[in-house]
Amino acid sequence: MRDALDRRILAELQHNARASTSQIAGRLGVARSTVHERIARMERDGTIAGYSVVLGQPQGDEVVQILMLLEIRQQDTRKILQRLNNLPEIKLCLSINGEFDLFLTAEAPRIEDLDILVDEIAEIPGVIRTKTFVVFGRKFDRRHSETAARMMHSPTAHP
Repeated sequence: MRDALDRRILAELQHNARASTSQIAGRLGVARSTVHERIARMERDGTIAGYSVVLGQPQGDEVVQILMLLEIRQQDTRKILQRLNNLPEIKLCLSINGEFDLFLTAEAPRIEDLDILVDEIAEIPGVIRTKTFVVFGRKFDRRHSETAARMMHSPTAHP
């Protein structure tokens, strides 16, 4: 069971997973041993499943991103998911409720590549209809630390 201090520690780790327990303790005003013990407990109980590196996009390697909603025949779900999984442009596939069944995100270097992808997905047997949105810009993304780009340029903190 997480309390307010656990949530604050998690927020610090999400902001910078490479911060030392001493740095986190200093920012939160608690003992380093408290932070260390709580992180260890959250790792043991699965609250913290791991740490990862978020790669940045090199300058000039911009991609176009789309969001897609798919309505599918339920009996074809497995075959459709297999086909979607073989399309490297698709970065995320979620099962959702409502009038659509699947939510996808896809990325490619050019909008023309995504236009071809959308047509290819629409032709998969069992896909009833699609709805596509082009992403104009990313305002924030809490799945990745806002400091990932800074961390790539100044690796000073180590856990």
